[in-house]
Amino acid sequence: MASSHIAVCNALLGILLGTIVQGAPLSNVGDSTEVIDFYQLFNNPEAHLSLTDGPDTIYFIEDHGYPAERHYVTTEDGYIISLFRIPFSHNLQNQDDKRPIAFLQHGLFGSSDAWPSLGPDDALPFLLSDAGYDVWMGNARGNRYSRNHTTRSTKHPDFWRFSWHEIAYYDIAAAIDYTLSTENGEGQEGIHYVGHSQGTTVMFVLMSSRPEYNEKVKTAHMLAPVAFMDHMDDIMVNTLSPYLGFNNVYSTLFCSQEFLPYNDFVLALMYSVCLPGSIVSSFCSSSNETTVEQGRSNTTATALLSGVMPAGISTDQVLHYMQEHQSGHFRQFDFGTKKNLKIYGTESPPDYPTELITTEMHLWYSDNDEMSAVEDVLRVAETLPNKVMHHMEDPLWDHNDFANNWEVRQYINEPIIAIMNEYEAKSKSGQ
Repeated sequence: MASSHIAVCNALLGILLGTIVQGAPLSNVGDSTEVIDFYQLFNNPEAHLSLTDGPDTIYFIEDHGYPAERHYVTTEDGYIISLFRIPFSHNLQNQDDKRPIAFLQHGLFGSSDAWPSLGPDDALPFLLSDAGYDVWMGNARGNRYSRNHTTRSTKHPDFWRFSWHEIAYYDIAAAIDYTLSTENGEGQEGIHYVGHSQGTTVMFVLMSSRPEYNEKVKTAHMLAPVAFMDHMDDIMVNTLSPYLGFNNVYSTLFCSQEFLPYNDFVLALMYSVCLPGSIVSSFCSSSNETTVEQGRSNTTATALLSGVMPAGISTDQVLHYMQEHQSGHFRQFDFGTKKNLKIYGTESPPDYPTELITTEMHLWYSDNDEMSAVEDVLRVAETLPNKVMHHMEDPLWDHNDFANNWEVRQYINEPIIAIMNEYEAKSKSGQ
């Protein structure tokens, strides 16, 4: 997601933590504690600017003449997630050809809207479509497109009891299986995967937790990979993780709720908070200075995404990342000693066995990414038996640049497509 959105979300997270700290009891809290309904805090009926009726992924695709489809997929644990698809290229008219599958997964706070926002000349979905691929875009449970369950209501904490572990283990697995079950997917050995930020975390989790899925992924492209987080240099993460990175009264009060709901009030706030003159614009100043002075980001795409992000997440996703930052491990969710023993059979959660990932993993990383430090990327890379490293030479390239830089087509998207094409060419030749 955009750097300014990360900054503001972190700022709001700090405000919420302050509310928790002020109202938290001094003693430990058990499972029966009544949780704060943050949905009600942010679902302000007095907000008059309506943004939730704005454009969706279908619009972003069809507006440029490409065909678009929405598919609903039910996961093993009952969540109903949405996938968007560009089935063929209207430029190639290749709907009758067998087309290799490319699957794209968004980052934290995002949705499938992020991928086509750069437009037909630069956005990866359109470039892939015109290169002959069957393009799919996923949506994690809980965001604006995946807010349904076979039995649970979004108004109940049970719906929000998930982190990116469940998104990986259930959502991404179900999405891959579904794409391969379509008429075009039948008979194909697997898909090509591209993920950004949390979209990389979930792939690391899936491929190590369910290693059979290594056989279903041809190449995986991890943009700004996030697994280990020891060296993450984000001021709000450094400030908040000592409180939220452990199983304690603060994390108990914060857990299993919707964070920054997708509604008019939050969208209007996110849209306005970084404008010049805003009393909290300092949270976004570094990002804005980079955008204005260096001209690094596609401002049209940034404006479009301001009306659709944040798309909605569970607070447990935030907690899980905070735990990683504190523990120095890349491991499953820490429920506390008692519940860990019941679920995992050990006092501490197990590490993800990333050494089991055999898929061809392409790690795209940079020196100026405060959310995905070079040391942490190299650490996870050491565990991967089949990886290719892509270090960005631009010293200013940051976390957001992987998604929204003016030159992302030249430095990211076209090289990714070239790697996929090379794989497909070798497969056809029988090598």
